[in-house]
Amino acid sequence: MTIRVLIVDDQSLIRSGLRSVLGADSEIVVVAEAADGAEAVSATREHCPQVVIMDLHMPLIGGVEATLQLMRLKEVPRVLVLTTFNTDDLVIEALQAGAAGFLLKDLRTEELVAAVRTVAAGGTVMSPEIMSKLVSRAHARMPVGSNGLREKIDSLTDSEREVLTLIGAGYTNQKIAEALHLSLASVKTYASRMLARLGLDNRTQAAILAYEAGLVGAERARPPRK
Repeated sequence: MTIRVLIVDDQSLIRSGLRSVLGADSEIVVVAEAADGAEAVSATREHCPQVVIMDLHMPLIGGVEATLQLMRLKEVPRVLVLTTFNTDDLVIEALQAGAAGFLLKDLRTEELVAAVRTVAAGGTVMSPEIMSKLVSRAHARMPVGSNGLREKIDSLTDSEREVLTLIGAGYTNQKIAEALHLSLASVKTYASRMLARLGLDNRTQAAILAYEAGLVGAERARPPRK
């Protein structure tokens, strides 16, 4: 199955490099490019990509606002943020906006390809550097055991907790089903119930919480290998 990708970055050299890398993979096709958030939304409506690789710092409409607008479309793509800054507050804002993953631009070619595949399949990806920053900030705001976080985790069933842990490790629903020997429908049900119990909006927030709660370590933040 071909994965349709839109590349969004205000630097043409970076867009060209990403197109070259992704275009070399037989399962990925770059359907369009955009130089800012406004173009990204327009190109998404026109080309219906499954994955949008999104820069954060752009003129006119930046990556966070563009992600918010993409989440309101009828056909919602998966947004993979590719950023240079691992301490940028915009990373947290993009998470809240609905981004499915965060990677730094110094990643290897195979890591980018694997991340696109994982995000397209419904999983989440985080660079270990960004995850460490997010977890540190999360602990500073809400240490594990306070504000009912531990109680919420403890309220999950064993299956829901296992699903949360694997989401934190970046697994797609299909990979979770294989790892836990469950049907895909069962995994989706457990994931939906888990999100509802924890008061979360999406899988990316669940991944962050899994790290906050110590269910999964930062060394597992990369996409699972095939």
